[in-house]
Amino acid sequence: MKGGKSTLWSRSLFRYSVQKANPRRRLVDRLQTGEVQRRGPAVWGKVPLRNKNFTGRGELLEALRAKIEESSTTVALHALHGMGGVGKTQMAIEYAWRYQDWYDLVWWVPADQPMMIRSALAQLAPSLDLPQAAASSVGDAATAVLEALRRGEPYDRWLLIFDNADQPEDINELMPRGPGHVLLTSRNNRWGDIVETISVDVFTREESIEFLHKRVSTSIGPDYADKLAEELGDLPLALEQAGALLAQTGMTPSDYLEALSRETGHLLSVGKPNEYPMSMTAAWSISVTNLDQRMPEAVELLRCCALFGPEPIPRDVFRAGGVQRPQLAELLSRPIQLSQAIGELGRYALLRVDLGSRTVQVHRLIQALVREALPPSEQEEIRADVHQLLVGALPQNPDEAANWETFRNLVTHLEPTRLEISACDNVRSMALDMIRYLYLSGDLSSALQYADRFIEHWSESPEAPGADALRGLREKGNILRELGKYGEAYNLNQDTLQKMRAAELPKDDTFPLINSIGADLRASGRFREALAHDEDSRNAHIEAFGLDDPRTLRATNNLAVDNSLNSRFSESVHLHEQAFKLADEVGRTMGAAFLVATWNGLARATRLNGEYGQACDVGEEAYAYGIDYLGRDHPWTLRTAKDLSTALRRFGELARAEELARDVHGRCVRLFGLNQPDTLAAAMSLANVRRNTKRAQEGLELAAHTAQLYREVYGPDHPYTLACAGNHALLLRLIVSPQEARDLNERTLASLETAVGKDHHYYLTVATNLASDYAELRDFARAVAIGESTMPRLRRLVREDHPMTLACAGNLSADLRMLGRVEDAEQLAADTEARYGRTLPHEHPDVRTFKEHRHLDLDFDPPPI
Repeated sequence: MKGGKSTLWSRSLFRYSVQKANPRRRLVDRLQTGEVQRRGPAVWGKVPLRNKNFTGRGELLEALRAKIEESSTTVALHALHGMGGVGKTQMAIEYAWRYQDWYDLVWWVPADQPMMIRSALAQLAPSLDLPQAAASSVGDAATAVLEALRRGEPYDRWLLIFDNADQPEDINELMPRGPGHVLLTSRNNRWGDIVETISVDVFTREESIEFLHKRVSTSIGPDYADKLAEELGDLPLALEQAGALLAQTGMTPSDYLEALSRETGHLLSVGKPNEYPMSMTAAWSISVTNLDQRMPEAVELLRCCALFGPEPIPRDVFRAGGVQRPQLAELLSRPIQLSQAIGELGRYALLRVDLGSRTVQVHRLIQALVREALPPSEQEEIRADVHQLLVGALPQNPDEAANWETFRNLVTHLEPTRLEISACDNVRSMALDMIRYLYLSGDLSSALQYADRFIEHWSESPEAPGADALRGLREKGNILRELGKYGEAYNLNQDTLQKMRAAELPKDDTFPLINSIGADLRASGRFREALAHDEDSRNAHIEAFGLDDPRTLRATNNLAVDNSLNSRFSESVHLHEQAFKLADEVGRTMGAAFLVATWNGLARATRLNGEYGQACDVGEEAYAYGIDYLGRDHPWTLRTAKDLSTALRRFGELARAEELARDVHGRCVRLFGLNQPDTLAAAMSLANVRRNTKRAQEGLELAAHTAQLYREVYGPDHPYTLACAGNHALLLRLIVSPQEARDLNERTLASLETAVGKDHHYYLTVATNLASDYAELRDFARAVAIGESTMPRLRRLVREDHPMTLACAGNLSADLRMLGRVEDAEQLAADTEARYGRTLPHEHPDVRTFKEHRHLDLDFDPPPI
């Protein structure tokens, strides 16, 4: 052997002791039988030093070793593929050092310059007892080396690493075949057609943080390590350079992050560690230069992608139309060339192609470096084209849930593309559609964030916001109301409407805002004002657009909700039926969220009208539709489920009602937190069902806590707050003290008289329960007095056969009997029993309670926002 030559690092003291019999038998078997002893390679050439900070990659290295072992009886060619800077070379170095004892010969071949590969192979000749290149030509020496490796003489366990290989056709014939192993690194995924390939991706976040802590020691805290990893996209080379710069210069992580945002290219060109052959800037620029020579239009596409966000870009974005740059427009108009350009970018690992999701993605650092290489004027040209590509890719109707996946795939590019700076009408219209999608899909925090961003950039001043900014303010009002900021929403919408009218914006802009103001009034507890406002609004819509127009349908649905809040249940059912029927016919124009809201409104109005079985049937269908088209966690699906739980409870199906109420409450807490309106409504609904399922103590605790939250969120005098106090009082009577319940109900009743009047179902619900408080305190005279005042009001308000009326009548008959007015009690009881027979099943819990001469309790389930 000639391992001591100057061209290689001799490791002759650590050679394998090899028996030449069965040289191709699986090496691990020969090790296990003792035929081979691990001592190290005899020939170790040009392998870079191991990186002491090498982190992670354990699974990838094991997978690579497993693949190599599996192919040990055939030609073993394997490639590590990935973008520049991802750590392919470091992995190859680590593999060579980690598994060196498996080989007699390890040789490193720089492959970025194909013409130099023969020279690198020729340098191996002396170690194989072959004539040196000086005694023959470089080509002859390289050929002799390849032949010796093929025969396995004098070594049959060899590893050659071709680092940074590019085009397969340039070097494929220079890779040895034989009993040993070839490992190459490349950014070009065309090697996947020739050799076994393992894809090398960026670090996981945990690996990035671990690496930075190794590289920079204790000078970087976990928060800054996470932020650095985020901004550097978990790219190993970038992390290494950042770590080296921080360690060597004393720069603070915050200063580095600030500099990175200003001058990415410069920062990534300095601090190159010795273990890496080139800086991050050089690594990507080589790929871009090579590609520019082969297919310049692919580089134009890369520049376009650099102005998107770092998240996946839907493939369908790249369609002809709207773009102004000639080279990009030409490329997008030719599908074959476009596919070829994407393929070339993928082969050079400048772009990741995901065929399954039909997306492409460029690493954030490559994007930053590409952008830095462009003059500001050219960046703005490309950005304008990117905006038009987004416009072309976005569906027309954000209300339709079937379009939401497309919106969701594009919304991540709003901020990186700086959509707010565009003055184009179609771009701003798209931005408003994006806000509406976020609002309708339930992502309220993002919707508010983007609304504020667009409004700020589109306004000349707060006093003169401009037409597009006014439209953004209209959307913001909807978001604020959905977030429970009712007063703020009302004030904003009133101000916006005034400015819209002053600016003489068309009805398509002002009428939706008029509808929103009605919703603000409802949400603020001003039910009678909302009813009057929405009656005028609907009449104006009918006059302007006709009865069947989608805009009128929204006004009709709003008026239906007003009617139910004002105890006009039959009118509410009629209007909801009308709105739902028409919404179902127009279908996609209105969108799934509106259809579910209308459908659930019909189910709720039917339940409030006392038709519990029908309400369950309608609610079940609405809930199933919501799950299918909106998902279980969408706000309107959750509201529909909550109302269905209430209908099931009123109909006597307590087990299903409790299961559904518990699920809805858990989801709302997880999604929205404890003090959001939907969570509060779900909590009170769960408290009510726990009372009915003999878990009154749990119900009391939840009702007391929720009633307090209602006071904090809605205010002490809101009708919802007061009605929830009635629920709390009901549970106090059952568990704690009827006197405490009576006192709370009397205070609540006085406040409700001011808020909604004595002929409102909230007031009459609490009054019925107050009579039960007095009956429990054995003050039957007072109980009868309240009952005799309440029952006629209920009969006039909701009809004589309504379950609320029957509960009040049943309670009154029991109190009359206890007061000694037996004849009146019997007469009222007989009438009530007959009406129950026409209204509820005989086995219904209300019917059983009535027949046992016990009091029935009425409770309140808060409606949707």
